[in-house]
Amino acid sequence: MKSKISLNKALAFPDFIGVENKVQRRRFDDRDDSSRIRGFLLPFCLLIFLLILFVKLVSLQLFQGNYYRELANNNRVRTKIIHAPRGIILDRNGTPLVFNIPGFRQVENGKTKLVEREQALKVIAKGEKSLEIDSLREYPYKEIFAHVLGYVGQISPEELGKEEFKTYKIDDLVGKDGIEQEYEKKLRGVNGRELIEVDATGKAIRTLGQEDPIPGENIKLTLDAKLQKAAFLAMEKVKKGAVIVSSPTGEILALVSKPSFDPNLFTLGEYYASSPLEYKNISDVLLDSENQPLLNRAVSGVYPPGSTFKIITAASALENKAIDENFQVEDTGILQLGAFSFGNWYFNQYGKTEGFVNVVSALKRSNDIFFYKVAEKVGIEKLSETARKFGLGEKSGIDLEGEAKGTVPSDAWKKKVIGEQWYLGDTYHYGIGQGYLLTTPIQVNLLTQVIANGGNIYQPHLLKSSKFKVQSSKLLSEKTLTLIRQGMIESCAPGGVAWPLFEFKVQRSKLKVDGRDFLEVPASSSSAEMTQVSIACKTGTAQHGEEQTLPHSWITLFAPAYKPQIVVTVLAELDGEGSNIAAPIAKQVLESWFGRN
Repeated sequence: MKSKISLNKALAFPDFIGVENKVQRRRFDDRDDSSRIRGFLLPFCLLIFLLILFVKLVSLQLFQGNYYRELANNNRVRTKIIHAPRGIILDRNGTPLVFNIPGFRQVENGKTKLVEREQALKVIAKGEKSLEIDSLREYPYKEIFAHVLGYVGQISPEELGKEEFKTYKIDDLVGKDGIEQEYEKKLRGVNGRELIEVDATGKAIRTLGQEDPIPGENIKLTLDAKLQKAAFLAMEKVKKGAVIVSSPTGEILALVSKPSFDPNLFTLGEYYASSPLEYKNISDVLLDSENQPLLNRAVSGVYPPGSTFKIITAASALENKAIDENFQVEDTGILQLGAFSFGNWYFNQYGKTEGFVNVVSALKRSNDIFFYKVAEKVGIEKLSETARKFGLGEKSGIDLEGEAKGTVPSDAWKKKVIGEQWYLGDTYHYGIGQGYLLTTPIQVNLLTQVIANGGNIYQPHLLKSSKFKVQSSKLLSEKTLTLIRQGMIESCAPGGVAWPLFEFKVQRSKLKVDGRDFLEVPASSSSAEMTQVSIACKTGTAQHGEEQTLPHSWITLFAPAYKPQIVVTVLAELDGEGSNIAAPIAKQVLESWFGRN
């Protein structure tokens, strides 16, 4: 019975059922493990995410908070630059030579563009916000003061690299030439700024604060506006040239260079009209390579000085005891040197000679034969030494950029530069201001000052507050000064060569007649009260280039002759003889100075 029950049990619960139950139980246990892992994974990932978020928040708050607050403020707050006006430039009498006028500037592609009012209004109407309010530079005298005042323009990358411009930005305007460039530090002000709160659209809500700009310093020059204008008008018919008027102690009263240009073309925007002047736009100025209107011929142009150099030849001979007041040379018309001939201008033009001449009469008549022989007696080295003492071959030190040195030749110089030795014929040419000798108009004016002021060289200057700086003193003895001055006085008197200045008179009752500098003119029914002014002058006609090329026309003078007030030097490039071209220009300058009421 018991076995039967066991059999039945075996049949009711076979072995495969038991095995299956075990398998199922193991599978159930596996599922429990996976579920447990998945149950832990989700909270773990959430914990990591929260930890990362916490670290990020801590970083933003503690370490990068200032940075992002700054970004937020920049989106909310705008800094508006308030451009400081440049200082005003005045003449010696307080007359403004420049003005600051309201205007706009716009920066496009890294370039600062000056925009006139009408154009600015169109830009504003379009809703553009790139315009900045500025004070634009206006030059009321236009081309009359162009070379001495200069103009302003955007700073260049090269300028930005210089130490003096380390505080400037790429869109700043700076002086580009003349006084504007030379006294940039004085004229430039300190920009102000305004902090403005804006909304999400960029619209201004309110002003948060303002720092006012500091205007640039006003400066007064030694220039005389009326005299400058007179000198410019006197050069009306001259295409190229220069006029310099100075005091005997180095103050520059007028400085003109031709051709000139209107500096407003560079400062008042592309819509500025420069009519009726020669150059209508900036391109016309920049592309005229033949006449070079940007060249300041008064300080940067180099020319043979012609017979104005005879002042130095005479001074060198007298100071080196090669001649004295009694030394004479016979004018033979032509001086023969081998196959070469060297003529006197008077013989070449009129076929006449002048007999025996001394240093005074040679200066009076600008006699070439005399100065050929005197240069030979002095010699090249001593002649060049005297020329350098008078300031030739070096910059004068005037407060303008771009000054040229010129050339003072010598035997060694010719061997080095030309590759040839020095010949006697070179000395002859040198003695009358020709050949390899090159000077600037400012240098010729400077050498004339030496005779006018009693033998001193003062550094020429344009800033009125500058003190008289003596570069050299007592270059000449009183005897030498007297002889040269007398020769120059006679050159401007009847019998001399500067015929437009013979017995120069002006209408002015305030001139005190002293019988020397100011002479009384007998009254006549046909003229008002006149006063004669004594003048000491030296003309020059400088040959260069081909024979058919017109010479440079020079005159340099001081007046009155004994107690000088002004020194005038005129160069008319490629225009003819000094007495015919330069002398009438100088006469107009003298009329302006001495004829004032």
